Amino acid sequence: MKEQPKGTMARFTQDPHAVRETREKNLEAAIGRQVRELRKRQRMTGSDLAALTGLSAGMLSKIENGVISPSLNTLQVLADALRVPLVQLFSGYEEPRGAMHVKAGQGVEIERAGTRAGHQYQLLGHIGSNNSGVVVEPYLILLTKQSDRFPTFQHEGIEMLYVLEGVIDYRHGDQTYRLEPGDSLLFDADSPHGPEGLVELPARFLSIISYPQQK
Repeated sequence: MKEQPKGTMARFTQDPHAVRETREKNLEAAIGRQVRELRKRQRMTGSDLAALTGLSAGMLSKIENGVISPSLNTLQVLADALRVPLVQLFSGYEEPRGAMHVKAGQGVEIERAGTRAGHQYQLLGHIGSNNSGVVVEPYLILLTKQSDRFPTFQHEGIEMLYVLEGVIDYRHGDQTYRLEPGDSLLFDADSPHGPEGLVELPARFLSIISYPQQK
């Protein structure tokens, strides 16, 4: 992949202001809206769909308005009549999305492989099981005069470093990078990596690790 020249703005096709279609936070309302939209898209009246499914017009109206929670069997009958997979009837449901706010200085100190080398880790947040299929772990790492050089970390996933304070020589594989405040480094964390030279201390940097969620 060709490197982007310094000072040149990269072009991305994704619109950062784009918002996905509105989703319902109530499951019954989401199913009802989806049934109604699919029915109208196929130019069916409520009576048409009721006749195809064997449901009463009143029952169908209650389903479309999210008033009742239809059984799985009823949903399968509706999906068959609308000629869509069953899961499509759930597509408008907005599942709860996690967020975690950590105030300054309140990150949880934890032990990782580098702790024995005098590296202090503060976990800045954690979201467990989620629909993205990805786990992200953000750490604030502090290196002091008591810290050792430890360039042999290895773990799954992708890692990004962003230096806040100090200067370090950071090794990744067979390459060494001089990292100063404002510098970042993005790399495959399966290759041996870590601080090889502690040039100016104390050094503080963000480490953001992402890896596939275990199924």
